[in-house]
Amino acid sequence: MLTEVGKPISEETIRRALGEFQVALNEQQVTCIQQYIRILRHWNEKLNLTAIRDPLEILYRHFCESMFAAVAVPVENGRLADIGSGPGFPGIPLKILRPELELFLVESNIKKGTFLAEVIRELGLGNTHVLINRYEELGEELAPLDFVCSRALGEFGSFLEWAASDNVAASRAILWIGGRDLEEVRKSDRWEWQEPIPMPQSLQRYLLVGKKMAPLSA
Repeated sequence: MLTEVGKPISEETIRRALGEFQVALNEQQVTCIQQYIRILRHWNEKLNLTAIRDPLEILYRHFCESMFAAVAVPVENGRLADIGSGPGFPGIPLKILRPELELFLVESNIKKGTFLAEVIRELGLGNTHVLINRYEELGEELAPLDFVCSRALGEFGSFLEWAASDNVAASRAILWIGGRDLEEVRKSDRWEWQEPIPMPQSLQRYLLVGKKMAPLSA
């Protein structure tokens, strides 16, 4: 079921797809997704923001999988940082679904950061900040965080040490991760990991949620 080039995905298709991930949307949220996909496809012609080109696949891989965390974890409100945000996933879909979140989008690439700022402006997302920087160089700008998350970082060891540090003070870490990386991530002794949550419509991808371990008393 592919969409015609340039034609927005219908409201019915969006609701049906998100329903498979246990996510319910209001009309404004559906409109935001349609706008976001339009902006992404337009900018993608120049910046190659995502290798996924088909609008329906963008909907499932980027929006459905991102928003699933709000149901599975759950994420309701608080301060959330999306590290290595790229074209804005998972942070912006989570903000669309949970507008009470204060969102920080951390992206080191200037052009991608410019794109993120444009999405925020066009969608009218309040309390959302773009930080064009390497995450390792950030601390007090973000702290304290209720959630720190990443979908495409890949540097799990150093990232998890940074997120657990006193400079960042993240309470929970949420990772979108492939099955072969699970054991590597769970080696971190700074986090207490829940059982991996299988991603709907996938045999290989999981949500992995960790709670920061309390420091050992002297």
